[in-house]
Amino acid sequence: MNGSLTLANLFNGANARALAAPVFILLVLAMLVLPLPPIALDMLFTFNIALSIMVLLVSLSTTRALEFAVFPTVLLLSTLLRLSLNVASTRVVLLEGHTGPDAAGKVIEAFGHFLVGGNYTVGIIVFLILVVINFIVITKGAGRIAEVSARFTLDAMPGKQMAIDADLNAGLIDENEARRRRAEISQESDFYGSMDGASKFVRGDAIAGILILVINVIGGLLVGVFQHDLGLSDAARNYTLLAIGDGLVAQIPALVISIAAGVVVSRVSTDEDITGQMMSNVFNKTQALYITAAIIGLLGMIPGMPNFAFLLLAGGIAWIAWRSEKLKAAAEKAAPEIAVAPAATIESQEASWEDVAPIDTLGLEVGYRLIPLVDASADGELVRRIKGIRKKFAREIGFLPPAVHIRDNLEINPSSYRITLKGVEIGSGEVRTGMFLAIDPGNVTAALPGVATRDPAFGLPATWIDAGLREQAQAMGYTVVDPGSVVATHLNHLITQHAAELLGRQETQALLDHLGKTSPKLVEDLVPKVLTLSAVQKVLQNLLAEGVPIRDMRTIIDVLLENAGHVQDPNELTALVRVALGRAIVQQIYGPVNELPVIALDQSLERLLLQTLQAGQDAVSLEPGLADTLMAKAIASTQRQEALGHPPVLLTPAALRPLLARFLRRAIPQLKVLSHAEVPEGKQIKVTSLVGGAA
Repeated sequence: MNGSLTLANLFNGANARALAAPVFILLVLAMLVLPLPPIALDMLFTFNIALSIMVLLVSLSTTRALEFAVFPTVLLLSTLLRLSLNVASTRVVLLEGHTGPDAAGKVIEAFGHFLVGGNYTVGIIVFLILVVINFIVITKGAGRIAEVSARFTLDAMPGKQMAIDADLNAGLIDENEARRRRAEISQESDFYGSMDGASKFVRGDAIAGILILVINVIGGLLVGVFQHDLGLSDAARNYTLLAIGDGLVAQIPALVISIAAGVVVSRVSTDEDITGQMMSNVFNKTQALYITAAIIGLLGMIPGMPNFAFLLLAGGIAWIAWRSEKLKAAAEKAAPEIAVAPAATIESQEASWEDVAPIDTLGLEVGYRLIPLVDASADGELVRRIKGIRKKFAREIGFLPPAVHIRDNLEINPSSYRITLKGVEIGSGEVRTGMFLAIDPGNVTAALPGVATRDPAFGLPATWIDAGLREQAQAMGYTVVDPGSVVATHLNHLITQHAAELLGRQETQALLDHLGKTSPKLVEDLVPKVLTLSAVQKVLQNLLAEGVPIRDMRTIIDVLLENAGHVQDPNELTALVRVALGRAIVQQIYGPVNELPVIALDQSLERLLLQTLQAGQDAVSLEPGLADTLMAKAIASTQRQEALGHPPVLLTPAALRPLLARFLRRAIPQLKVLSHAEVPEGKQIKVTSLVGGAA
């Protein structure tokens, strides 16, 4: 029961369709080695003729070449079928040709006798003419058209892509329609390229037809005379007529298929099929028809000419011209009534709030050459990487960033990209598809040939190299990354830098809602009973601005609940939260070590800054001379600390930490400012550099 059910399912629906092509090819290949009876040859030759007619009719009814995109494959399979039939019929002709003209079936006999009148000389001439027409005229012309069309289609692809991008940016089409059009452009290029190659099948088929005819005639004479003791004239008559019939029954379908190929590649895509194009482009020109009718009529009046045929044809052409004029006049009368409705529809379209598009929080704009990297339908690698970046950010920073909206931009370089935050560019770069970026981390052994540049994320010297140099570059100490990784790394770096700006009210509420699933009481007691959502958001943004993750939301909320009753200033609350997160902050910077090498303030500079703070000044209103001195000495100390291989950390009194953190953040983003209160117990402090003095 199960076996029969499985067998039944095998030949149902999609399974049967999937098996059709392999079974067909196997049967065709079987004809090359297995003998076929004459009745089978008759059926297969008839099927071959029917197939060629069907292909021709389908090609005539299409309006665009891509509607018959499988045509190159059909051309290959039909050629393979004809050659297999030639082999099978040759076997029968040589084995049974001595028995009579119907030895290879009725179809070959009909083509050998009735079509050429049983005269093998006429048959050879007709066969050669068909081959010449097929090989030199139709196939060569169709192949040339396909070759030029493939070249022009490939050259026009960038312009067509830009036109699609322009329509998409103008709002005339949506992303799905743009994706469909891009796929159609790619398919069109593939189709004409395939047709250029497929025309070689027909050319080879024509040459094979001539060779098979010669082989059949010579082989038949040898077999008939030496094996079956036929006279030379009898052998020539039998085998030559059979060979000619075999050649004609194969070449006529080949000619029909070639005509179909020429029709497909030579047509210009419109909304009409071939018949409609002929009627609208040729028979719709009434002036040309009237002139043609007049010329044919005058020729028909010349003595000695076939007057009846010429005058009859002239009358028919004149009637067609008169009929076309009448139909055109009727259509012009009806046209104004049809054209009224669309005008009213266009005038009724008014602007609405739907036309106001919100600005994307995070955006990635790419040039048209980078579209394959972000094409989700083609499984673009950058789309997968961006999903991974958001997951990594959520795990490490502590909240889910907004989705990255990806779109193409015709205004930028085709190989460039832009990263935007709330509609404003925060980073850009240029990548070269098909190449790799070899980044110099500072310890490479030699230079590489390529295009010199800089890593867009960190500004390190780098070189764009060919794919073949990838292993060599890695062996020389370079860090080698693909174009998708370059963009993804830059994006990851920028969203980490701008984490504070990405945490809006919506993200803060979502973060609290997520925490409320496991600790609902904590969230209920904090917002809005003790603090507003805006105050909590400000505290979290302060932490993120200084590179402190907010993964430990339980500790953050505990501190806020404990202190919000008597402290409402977000900056002061941030300082208290930092003390509670001190162990995590220090471990993030130093790792699991006990000794902490730090930069400290010179005592005189520290006293001066404390006096400034007590006088009510902040980092913005520092005296210019003091501000310049402080900045210069902080930069020098940071460089010394980095040269020693230590993380640049400035340790200050708790009162000075917020002031110095805000003041130094823009000029020295890598410098972390800690207060003494944030250093966990059990950690040893080692001052390796002084701001305002020597270590």
